[in-house]
Amino acid sequence: MSSVNKSILLVDDDQEIRELLDTYLTRAGFQVRTTPDGAGFRQAMNEAPSDLVILDVMLPDEDGFSLCRWIRQHPRQAQVPIIMLTASSDEADRVIGLELGADDYLGKPFSPRELQARIKALLRRAQFGQERSGGEVLAFDDWRLDMVSHRLFHTDGEEVILSGADFALLKLFLDHPQQILDRDTIGNATRGRDLMPLDRIVDMAVSRLRQRLRDTEKPPRLIRTVRGSGYQLAANVVASNGH
Repeated sequence: MSSVNKSILLVDDDQEIRELLDTYLTRAGFQVRTTPDGAGFRQAMNEAPSDLVILDVMLPDEDGFSLCRWIRQHPRQAQVPIIMLTASSDEADRVIGLELGADDYLGKPFSPRELQARIKALLRRAQFGQERSGGEVLAFDDWRLDMVSHRLFHTDGEEVILSGADFALLKLFLDHPQQILDRDTIGNATRGRDLMPLDRIVDMAVSRLRQRLRDTEKPPRLIRTVRGSGYQLAANVVASNGH
């Protein structure tokens, strides 16, 4: 996948990191915008769309978590991929970021090459989702997913806003109903990368999707945990050409 014309918006209060990543990613062919704080980030997001966002957790005016939440509620940018930069030793930061809808995370200090690999993986996933989305609507349980708009509707009329990661994971389950999907399969399909040991990103993504689908029973009814094997969508899926 070419990085040409792909835009990245980075918010980090560390000037050296901003300058380093701006230079490195620009040389890789990306269009990069940077800002040191949340106020500048919100302004930049409202001025022009971005293909991917990089958020530092610790900022001078507001934290990256509140910015992540704001993006996921943004009418035009809700599905943009988000990578969060966290303190490498703080697992809680990573869990919170994933719960709020971040797509991936990197602990500081990190390699710019590793960040670039994560960026390309998420952009490939976003492009793949667009290519696969035909004009159909997928119905399952009490839900309908519009593959063009990525909008999810419940039979009671509620619309659920999906992040890019939410959509990719749900689409994977809908493509393989009743099948057990292991964590590595889910990680590769939704994150575009192999999982690291003790990586909780898939489990957190499934938990978040269950919340979106009101699948909060104990044990969950719709997305089942198959102990030692992975996860399974326990629903039939019916495709149609419209609402």
